Amino acid sequence: MTLGDIDFPTPSKGDDCRTVREILDLVGDKWSLYIIATLKDGPVRFNELRRRIDGISQRMLTITLRGLERDGLVKRTLFPTIPPRVDYELTEVGRTLLAPVMGLVTWAYASQANIQDARVRYDAS
Repeated sequence: MTLGDIDFPTPSKGDDCRTVREILDLVGDKWSLYIIATLKDGPVRFNELRRRIDGISQRMLTITLRGLERDGLVKRTLFPTIPPRVDYELTEVGRTLLAPVMGLVTWAYASQANIQDARVRYDAS
């Protein structure tokens, strides 16, 4: 299969390519894919998300979750307890991202050795 074999959607007159680009930028940022993958099994508390996603700061997790919530991919539920409990889960639209996201994550894990070898060869030349 080549790129020519893939039927990419073509914007029609009146479509806003910027909107699609913004959505792809959000989902393709450094942390969104990790968050979506981490929420695949159901609701997770904020601090548990932070523990599961190595290297993410509290601030970056908050910012990324707000963006995902704004776009309707993640639902935030606040429980009025002391201290307050906040759970995050994928919405129905967010769940539609699981197959492509998990496919990309699976590919990344399977390809990491090959990519590392290629980097070493490239840097050595």
